[in-house]
Amino acid sequence: MKKYLSVEDFRVLRKPLESGRQSPNSLAGALLLGSALQFLVWFLTYNVAGKYTNYPNSDEIRNVHFIITMVLIGCSILFSFPFVYKKAEKIQYLVSIITTQNFGVSFFLIALFLIGENEGITENMLISFTNIAMFFGILLLVCIFVRYSILINRGHYKTGSSSDIRREKIEKRLHLPTIIVGSTALVFIIQHVVRVLGLASIETIAMVAIFISISYTIIYVLPEQLIILYCKYRFKSFNYNERGYLYSETEEKER
Repeated sequence: MKKYLSVEDFRVLRKPLESGRQSPNSLAGALLLGSALQFLVWFLTYNVAGKYTNYPNSDEIRNVHFIITMVLIGCSILFSFPFVYKKAEKIQYLVSIITTQNFGVSFFLIALFLIGENEGITENMLISFTNIAMFFGILLLVCIFVRYSILINRGHYKTGSSSDIRREKIEKRLHLPTIIVGSTALVFIIQHVVRVLGLASIETIAMVAIFISISYTIIYVLPEQLIILYCKYRFKSFNYNERGYLYSETEEKER
């Protein structure tokens, strides 16, 4: 983000904090619940979806992912305590971002492992599919970042301006490339699964499409999360005081 942008340029992104949906207290509850869900999803990924998979290096992936998940569970529990997150609010928000994306990784791996359970699927086919799915995921992420950059630099995240009033209509037009990328990705992936990998099971195709869609949806929220984290480090008014109240914009100006 460019340094000349002020807190007013990010004003709309402050609303989830004002409503309390992303307050440290709310995140603490979400992290505590997420710590249990993370282990459950990890277990399902490797002991249900990946139990009979032929995906290459699945055991090594399992071990590395287990360590990462356990570290995140530990951090989630730690940052659910008020005496911790009140002193490290920004780190708590970062942990919440990484935890969210870890769910996306798990759902992505479930889709890959389901494909790997089918006979006749070679390692090269699986790696090729993985590269294609990751390419579209990265492309989607880049499109969303570009979209946010355009909107913020044009002042569409300010409030009380004519731009703010027109923001929803403009966002729909600027959001079209993201929708096109996501839709094209899913269509291409389904075609690849059916034609190249030779999967004929409607159930498998549907499950792969669902889990890939979930992982892409989680990628979709990443840019906004990172921008809010950036704002937390740059602007005081995106943070909470020790009593749990959001710092006012007046305090921001007096800073």
